[in-house]
Amino acid sequence: MTTTVFDALAAQRLVPVVVLDDAVRGPDLGRALAAGGLRCAEVTFRTAAAAEAIRLMSAETDLLIGAGTVLDRGQVDAAVAAGARFIVSPGFSPVVVAHCQEIGVPVLPGIATATELMAALEHGLDTVKFFPAQSLGGVGTLKALVAPFRTVRFVPTGGITAALLPDYLAVPSVLAVGGSWMVEPALLAAADWATVTARTAAAVAVARPA
Repeated sequence: MTTTVFDALAAQRLVPVVVLDDAVRGPDLGRALAAGGLRCAEVTFRTAAAAEAIRLMSAETDLLIGAGTVLDRGQVDAAVAAGARFIVSPGFSPVVVAHCQEIGVPVLPGIATATELMAALEHGLDTVKFFPAQSLGGVGTLKALVAPFRTVRFVPTGGITAALLPDYLAVPSVLAVGGSWMVEPALLAAADWATVTARTAAAVAVARPA
């Protein structure tokens, strides 16, 4: 399952990081992303609407939906029960990782240092989230981590903009890039699906040029 999910993310090259206050908007958001050429989304557990949004998006779209900002076992279980196909956490939690492995759901833990990355490797992982990417030094720091960890695949996330996208994608070890500029909260609150689709299409054109 892990290989299938991460291969699907690799094919997309982009993972929109979504914060939804109103779960009902989830399916419309999913359709707007699909119209722009993306088939995945990470719905973060930063609001009370997250689990229901995941449920609705999983039921009403054919997107690959994951849960982000997952901090503990309870959130893992809530996300999976709602239909999440993968779990993303902001940091490396041995408890979260072990639980995901026990129940067979792919997990993408956040790492900020070589020490955390080594812990991830010790838990059998080869794909991690580099977070918060820009605050940690951006592409320069990512390349410094890549050098001694050549078998690891990274999903840099945090502070990445459309303008920075090409620089991150140019790093061979980058599986996909996480970002929120396509799905800014103001756009979601206004149900501005046309802008979501336009920004998504522009990003897809950079990530997967024809």
